[in-house]
Amino acid sequence: MSSSSLSEVRLWANSKEREKFENLADLFAILKCTEKLERAYVRDGVTAKDYEAQCEKLIAQFRMLWGSMKETVPSIEGFMAQYHMQCPMAYTRLVQVGLPATIEHRKRPGEGAGGGARAVAETVQHFITAMDSLKLNLVAVDQICPILSDLMGSISKIESLPPDFGPKGKVKAWYSRLYAQPAAYELGEDEVRQLLFDLESSYNEFISTIR
Repeated sequence: MSSSSLSEVRLWANSKEREKFENLADLFAILKCTEKLERAYVRDGVTAKDYEAQCEKLIAQFRMLWGSMKETVPSIEGFMAQYHMQCPMAYTRLVQVGLPATIEHRKRPGEGAGGGARAVAETVQHFITAMDSLKLNLVAVDQICPILSDLMGSISKIESLPPDFGPKGKVKAWYSRLYAQPAAYELGEDEVRQLLFDLESSYNEFISTIR
């Protein structure tokens, strides 16, 4: 059979279907890349600094992409099963935790002289930003989660804080709770009030601890 008689096989009939398949391919790639990155980090195949930067990028890409295709892929577990993907570490990092392991487990690369002071200043700023955002009624998940993520990251840089530092646990609990919600989900009045209370009490405890 000559090549001229072969017809091109397309997976899509229009641009909308094409976008759907491209999104599925991108989601597949993000899961695979995250799994490889997680395993490389566990085996010391990548530095903590490089791991964290790449992991944060993949988490953001995953969050944005999956948020736009929830109707097509309502469950990541179902998606992985459908395409026979063995990516347990990626599932944990992207779906359940939403934070790099360096932040989750408070292991960060050394930042050199002055790193502690910078981290304290960043943490104060992120606390204030988070509280101000709530007071300005910026209460959607995609508005609050990035701020809490930054707050978690800055707190994790301060090595002088105790491992069981209460405010860090509160911020992490809120982040995990909100991360599991759709990006457009908005906190109710009671949730905003409780989160603001927890942030204010955590901020006060943080200031008292570092003095």
